[in-house]
Amino acid sequence: MKEKVAAIVGPTAVGKTRTSIELAKALNGEVISGDSMQVYKGMDIGTAKIKEVEMQGVIHHLLDIKDPTESYSVADFQKEAKRLITDINKRGKLPIIVGGTGLYIKAVINDYQFSDVSSDEGFRERMELFARKQGQEALHEQLKEIDKESYQSIHPNNVRRVIRALEIYHTTGKTAREYQEMQKGDSPYNAVLIGLMMEREKLYARINERVDLMIKEGLIDEVRRLYDSGIRNTQAVQAIGYKEMYDYFDEKVTFEEAVELLKRNSRRYAKRQFTWFRNQMDIEWFNMENEAGKKIKEIIDFVAGKLRQQSEE
Repeated sequence: MKEKVAAIVGPTAVGKTRTSIELAKALNGEVISGDSMQVYKGMDIGTAKIKEVEMQGVIHHLLDIKDPTESYSVADFQKEAKRLITDINKRGKLPIIVGGTGLYIKAVINDYQFSDVSSDEGFRERMELFARKQGQEALHEQLKEIDKESYQSIHPNNVRRVIRALEIYHTTGKTAREYQEMQKGDSPYNAVLIGLMMEREKLYARINERVDLMIKEGLIDEVRRLYDSGIRNTQAVQAIGYKEMYDYFDEKVTFEEAVELLKRNSRRYAKRQFTWFRNQMDIEWFNMENEAGKKIKEIIDFVAGKLRQQSEE
Protein backbone atom coordinates (compact mmCIF):
# COMPACT_ATOMS: atom_id res chain seq x y z
CA MET A 1 0.00 0.00 0.00
CA LYS A 2 1.25 3.46 -0.88
CA GLU A 3 2.24 5.82 1.89
CA LYS A 4 -0.21 8.66 2.50
CA VAL A 5 0.62 12.36 2.40
CA ALA A 6 -1.35 15.58 2.26
CA ALA A 7 -0.10 18.92 0.98
CA ILE A 8 -1.41 22.44 1.52
CA VAL A 9 -0.19 24.94 -1.04
CA GLY A 10 -0.97 28.44 -2.22
CA PRO A 11 0.39 31.98 -2.35
CA THR A 12 1.94 33.79 0.58
CA ALA A 13 -0.42 35.18 3.25
CA VAL A 14 -3.42 33.12 2.10
CA GLY A 15 -3.78 31.18 5.38
CA LYS A 16 -1.76 27.98 4.96
CA THR A 17 -0.38 27.98 8.52
CA ARG A 18 -3.73 28.13 10.30
CA THR A 19 -5.24 25.54 7.97
CA SER A 20 -2.33 23.15 8.43
CA ILE A 21 -2.56 23.28 12.23
CA GLU A 22 -6.27 22.54 12.24
CA LEU A 23 -5.81 19.72 9.71
CA ALA A 24 -2.97 18.20 11.72
CA LYS A 25 -4.96 18.35 14.96
CA ALA A 26 -8.01 16.76 13.33
CA LEU A 27 -6.21 13.98 11.45
CA ASN A 28 -3.25 13.20 13.75
CA GLY A 29 -0.73 14.85 11.48
CA GLU A 30 2.75 16.29 11.53
CA VAL A 31 3.81 19.22 9.37
CA ILE A 32 6.71 19.17 6.92
CA SER A 33 7.63 22.72 5.94
CA GLY A 34 7.69 23.10 2.15
CA ASP A 35 9.27 26.55 2.17
CA SER A 36 12.72 27.09 0.72
CA MET A 37 13.60 29.89 3.15
CA GLN A 38 12.19 28.65 6.44
CA VAL A 39 15.02 26.11 6.59
CA TYR A 40 17.37 28.92 7.65
CA LYS A 41 18.17 29.67 11.29
CA GLY A 42 17.67 33.25 12.44
CA MET A 43 15.34 34.08 9.55
CA ASP A 44 12.03 33.97 11.33
CA ILE A 45 10.13 37.20 10.83
CA GLY A 46 10.93 37.77 7.15
CA THR A 47 9.97 34.21 6.19
CA ALA A 48 6.75 34.28 8.27
CA LYS A 49 7.99 31.20 10.12
CA ILE A 50 5.44 29.71 12.47
CA LYS A 51 5.95 30.57 16.14
CA GLU A 52 6.09 27.80 18.72
CA VAL A 53 2.93 29.00 20.41
CA GLU A 54 1.10 28.83 17.06
CA MET A 55 2.06 25.18 16.60
CA GLN A 56 -0.38 24.13 19.34
CA GLY A 57 1.68 21.03 19.99
CA VAL A 58 1.80 19.92 16.34
CA ILE A 59 5.26 18.61 15.41
CA HIS A 60 6.98 20.55 12.62
CA HIS A 61 9.89 19.40 10.48
CA LEU A 62 12.50 21.11 8.25
CA LEU A 63 12.56 24.40 10.10
CA ASP A 64 15.88 25.92 11.19
CA ILE A 65 18.06 23.16 9.74
CA LYS A 66 20.54 25.33 7.81
CA ASP A 67 22.77 28.31 8.51
CA PRO A 68 22.18 31.35 6.26
CA THR A 69 25.60 30.79 4.71
CA GLU A 70 24.59 27.36 3.40
CA SER A 71 22.78 26.48 0.19
CA TYR A 72 19.66 24.33 0.00
CA SER A 73 18.24 22.75 -3.12
CA VAL A 74 15.07 21.08 -4.28
CA ALA A 75 16.97 17.77 -4.33
CA ASP A 76 17.96 18.32 -0.68
CA PHE A 77 14.35 18.95 0.24
CA GLN A 78 13.10 15.95 -1.70
CA LYS A 79 15.50 13.60 0.08
CA GLU A 80 14.56 14.87 3.55
CA ALA A 81 10.83 15.04 2.85
CA LYS A 82 10.68 11.48 1.50
CA ARG A 83 12.49 10.20 4.60
CA LEU A 84 10.08 12.07 6.86
CA ILE A 85 6.98 10.87 4.99
CA THR A 86 8.06 7.27 5.53
CA ASP A 87 8.88 7.85 9.20
CA ILE A 88 5.62 9.68 9.94
CA ASN A 89 3.56 6.99 8.18
CA LYS A 90 5.31 4.26 10.16
CA ARG A 91 4.24 6.01 13.36
CA GLY A 92 0.63 5.93 12.20
CA LYS A 93 0.37 9.66 11.57
CA LEU A 94 -0.36 11.84 8.54
CA PRO A 95 2.50 13.83 6.98
CA ILE A 96 1.30 17.24 5.80
CA ILE A 97 3.60 19.24 3.52
CA VAL A 98 2.84 22.94 3.86
CA GLY A 99 4.37 25.73 1.83
CA GLY A 100 4.53 27.94 -1.19
CA THR A 101 7.67 26.61 -2.88
CA GLY A 102 5.90 24.69 -5.62
CA LEU A 103 8.81 22.89 -7.20
CA TYR A 104 9.82 21.44 -3.83
CA ILE A 105 6.39 19.94 -3.27
CA LYS A 106 5.96 18.72 -6.83
CA ALA A 107 9.38 17.08 -6.74
CA VAL A 108 8.28 14.99 -3.76
CA ILE A 109 4.79 14.11 -4.94
CA ASN A 110 6.01 13.18 -8.44
CA ASP A 111 9.30 11.69 -7.20
CA TYR A 112 11.53 13.53 -9.67
CA GLN A 113 14.83 11.83 -10.45
CA PHE A 114 17.26 14.72 -10.37
CA SER A 115 20.28 12.50 -10.75
CA ASP A 116 19.21 11.75 -14.32
CA VAL A 117 20.48 15.18 -15.41
CA SER A 118 24.23 15.04 -15.16
CA SER A 119 25.86 18.20 -13.88
CA ASP A 120 28.36 20.17 -15.92
CA GLU A 121 30.68 21.89 -13.46
CA GLY A 122 32.47 23.79 -16.21
CA PHE A 123 29.18 25.19 -17.51
CA ARG A 124 28.12 26.21 -14.00
CA GLU A 125 31.40 27.98 -13.38
CA ARG A 126 31.06 29.88 -16.65
CA MET A 127 27.53 30.96 -15.75
CA GLU A 128 28.59 32.02 -12.24
CA LEU A 129 31.42 34.08 -13.73
CA PHE A 130 29.02 35.61 -16.25
CA ALA A 131 26.63 36.57 -13.42
CA ARG A 132 29.42 38.22 -11.46
CA LYS A 133 30.68 40.19 -14.43
CA GLN A 134 27.48 40.98 -16.33
CA GLY A 135 24.96 40.88 -13.49
CA GLN A 136 22.10 38.65 -12.39
CA GLU A 137 19.61 40.27 -14.74
CA ALA A 138 21.81 39.53 -17.75
CA LEU A 139 22.12 35.89 -16.70
CA HIS A 140 18.38 35.67 -16.22
CA GLU A 141 17.81 37.07 -19.74
CA GLN A 142 19.58 34.02 -21.17
CA LEU A 143 16.53 31.97 -20.17
CA LYS A 144 14.15 34.14 -22.15
CA GLU A 145 14.70 32.47 -25.51
CA ILE A 146 15.33 28.88 -24.43
CA ASP A 147 12.97 28.40 -21.46
CA LYS A 148 10.31 31.08 -21.22
CA GLU A 149 8.45 29.36 -18.39
CA SER A 150 11.52 29.25 -16.16
CA TYR A 151 12.28 32.82 -17.17
CA GLN A 152 8.88 33.92 -15.89
CA SER A 153 8.81 31.79 -12.73
CA ILE A 154 12.39 32.17 -11.42
CA HIS A 155 13.40 35.47 -9.91
CA PRO A 156 16.64 36.95 -11.35
CA ASN A 157 18.13 37.05 -7.85
CA ASN A 158 17.82 33.28 -7.52
CA VAL A 159 21.04 32.71 -9.44
CA ARG A 160 21.32 29.08 -8.41
CA ARG A 161 17.95 28.15 -9.91
CA VAL A 162 18.57 30.24 -13.03
CA ILE A 163 21.84 28.41 -13.61
CA ARG A 164 20.17 25.05 -12.96
CA ALA A 165 17.48 25.75 -15.57
CA LEU A 166 20.18 26.80 -18.05
CA GLU A 167 22.19 23.69 -17.20
CA ILE A 168 19.21 21.37 -17.80
CA TYR A 169 18.74 22.87 -21.25
CA HIS A 170 22.49 22.80 -21.92
CA THR A 171 22.70 19.12 -20.89
CA THR A 172 19.45 17.70 -22.28
CA GLY A 173 18.28 20.17 -24.93
CA LYS A 174 14.97 20.39 -23.06
CA THR A 175 13.41 23.01 -20.83
CA ALA A 176 13.05 22.26 -17.13
CA ARG A 177 9.31 21.72 -17.64
CA GLU A 178 9.85 19.39 -20.61
CA TYR A 179 12.37 17.40 -18.60
CA GLN A 180 9.97 17.15 -15.66
CA GLU A 181 7.12 16.05 -17.94
CA MET A 182 9.27 13.17 -19.19
CA GLN A 183 9.38 11.84 -15.64
CA LYS A 184 5.65 11.91 -15.10
CA GLY A 185 4.11 8.73 -13.85
CA ASP A 186 2.03 7.52 -10.97
CA SER A 187 2.89 9.20 -7.70
CA PRO A 188 4.52 6.85 -5.20
CA TYR A 189 2.08 8.23 -2.61
CA ASN A 190 -1.61 8.34 -1.88
CA ALA A 191 -1.50 12.12 -2.03
CA VAL A 192 -4.21 14.71 -1.39
CA LEU A 193 -3.30 18.18 -2.63
CA ILE A 194 -5.15 21.18 -1.22
CA GLY A 195 -4.78 24.69 -2.63
CA LEU A 196 -5.84 27.86 -0.83
CA MET A 197 -6.86 30.87 -2.88
CA MET A 198 -8.30 34.35 -2.40
CA GLU A 199 -9.49 37.23 -4.55
CA ARG A 200 -6.41 39.14 -5.66
CA GLU A 201 -7.14 42.52 -4.09
CA LYS A 202 -7.97 40.97 -0.74
CA LEU A 203 -4.83 38.84 -0.84
CA TYR A 204 -2.70 41.86 -1.73
CA ALA A 205 -4.18 43.78 1.20
CA ARG A 206 -3.29 40.90 3.51
CA ILE A 207 0.25 40.87 2.13
CA ASN A 208 0.64 44.61 2.78
CA GLU A 209 -0.67 44.15 6.32
CA ARG A 210 1.70 41.26 6.90
CA VAL A 211 4.69 43.36 5.85
CA ASP A 212 3.64 46.14 8.23
CA LEU A 213 3.38 43.56 11.03
CA MET A 214 6.80 42.16 10.19
CA ILE A 215 8.29 45.63 10.56
CA LYS A 216 6.60 46.05 13.95
CA GLU A 217 7.79 42.62 15.09
CA GLY A 218 11.44 43.45 14.39
CA LEU A 219 12.25 42.57 10.78
CA ILE A 220 14.79 45.38 10.54
CA ASP A 221 16.78 44.09 13.53
CA GLU A 222 16.59 40.53 12.22
CA VAL A 223 18.03 41.48 8.83
CA ARG A 224 20.56 43.82 10.44
CA ARG A 225 22.03 40.90 12.41
CA LEU A 226 22.63 39.02 9.17
CA TYR A 227 24.01 42.12 7.47
CA ASP A 228 26.38 42.95 10.34
CA SER A 229 27.63 39.36 10.48
CA GLY A 230 29.02 39.80 6.96
CA ILE A 231 26.64 37.42 5.19
CA ARG A 232 26.40 38.63 1.59
CA ASN A 233 25.34 37.17 -1.76
CA THR A 234 24.07 33.89 -0.29
CA GLN A 235 20.93 32.06 -1.31
CA ALA A 236 19.32 32.94 2.03
CA VAL A 237 19.67 36.72 1.93
CA GLN A 238 18.35 36.90 -1.63
CA ALA A 239 14.94 36.08 -0.16
CA ILE A 240 12.15 38.65 -0.34
CA GLY A 241 12.22 40.68 2.85
CA TYR A 242 15.98 40.45 3.18
CA LYS A 243 17.36 41.72 -0.11
CA GLU A 244 15.21 44.88 0.12
CA MET A 245 16.55 45.64 3.59
CA TYR A 246 20.11 44.94 2.47
CA ASP A 247 19.62 47.63 -0.19
CA TYR A 248 18.40 49.97 2.54
CA PHE A 249 21.46 49.26 4.68
CA ASP A 250 23.65 49.78 1.60
CA GLU A 251 21.92 53.18 1.20
CA LYS A 252 20.68 52.29 -2.26
CA VAL A 253 17.09 53.08 -1.23
CA THR A 254 15.38 54.89 1.62
CA PHE A 255 13.60 52.95 4.35
CA GLU A 256 10.21 53.89 2.92
CA GLU A 257 11.29 52.73 -0.55
CA ALA A 258 12.57 49.45 0.89
CA VAL A 259 9.23 48.75 2.57
CA GLU A 260 7.29 49.54 -0.59
CA LEU A 261 9.62 47.30 -2.61
CA LEU A 262 9.09 44.52 -0.10
CA LYS A 263 5.33 44.83 -0.44
CA ARG A 264 5.49 44.99 -4.23
CA ASN A 265 7.86 42.04 -4.54
CA SER A 266 5.72 39.99 -2.15
CA ARG A 267 2.60 40.72 -4.20
CA ARG A 268 4.35 39.78 -7.42
CA TYR A 269 5.66 36.60 -5.84
CA ALA A 270 2.16 35.65 -4.70
CA LYS A 271 0.89 36.09 -8.25
CA ARG A 272 3.66 33.86 -9.61
CA GLN A 273 2.98 31.24 -6.95
CA PHE A 274 -0.72 31.03 -7.75
CA THR A 275 -0.10 30.83 -11.48
CA TRP A 276 2.51 28.10 -10.99
CA PHE A 277 0.29 25.93 -8.82
CA ARG A 278 -2.68 26.31 -11.15
CA ASN A 279 -0.63 25.25 -14.16
CA GLN A 280 1.63 22.62 -12.66
CA MET A 281 -0.32 20.49 -10.21
CA ASP A 282 -3.68 18.74 -9.89
CA ILE A 283 -5.05 20.51 -6.84
CA GLU A 284 -8.41 20.83 -5.09
CA TRP A 285 -8.85 24.57 -4.53
CA PHE A 286 -10.64 26.27 -1.64
CA ASN A 287 -11.45 29.98 -1.56
CA MET A 288 -10.49 31.34 1.87
CA GLU A 289 -11.95 34.86 1.53
CA ASN A 290 -14.94 34.39 3.81
CA GLU A 291 -15.71 32.10 6.75
CA ALA A 292 -12.22 30.64 6.93
CA GLY A 293 -13.21 28.41 9.85
CA LYS A 294 -15.99 26.84 7.81
CA LYS A 295 -13.65 26.35 4.86
CA ILE A 296 -11.09 24.64 7.07
CA LYS A 297 -13.78 22.20 8.25
CA GLU A 298 -14.57 21.48 4.59
CA ILE A 299 -10.89 20.88 3.91
CA ILE A 300 -10.57 18.48 6.84
CA ASP A 301 -13.61 16.51 5.65
CA PHE A 302 -12.32 16.47 2.08
CA VAL A 303 -8.84 15.23 3.03
CA ALA A 304 -10.22 12.57 5.40
CA GLY A 305 -12.65 11.33 2.75
CA LYS A 306 -10.03 11.28 0.00
CA LEU A 307 -7.53 9.34 2.11
CA ARG A 308 -10.24 6.86 3.12
CA GLN A 309 -11.23 6.41 -0.53
CA GLN A 310 -7.62 5.85 -1.59
CA SER A 311 -7.05 3.24 1.12
CA GLU A 312 -10.07 1.30 -0.10
CA GLU A 313 -9.04 1.24 -3.75
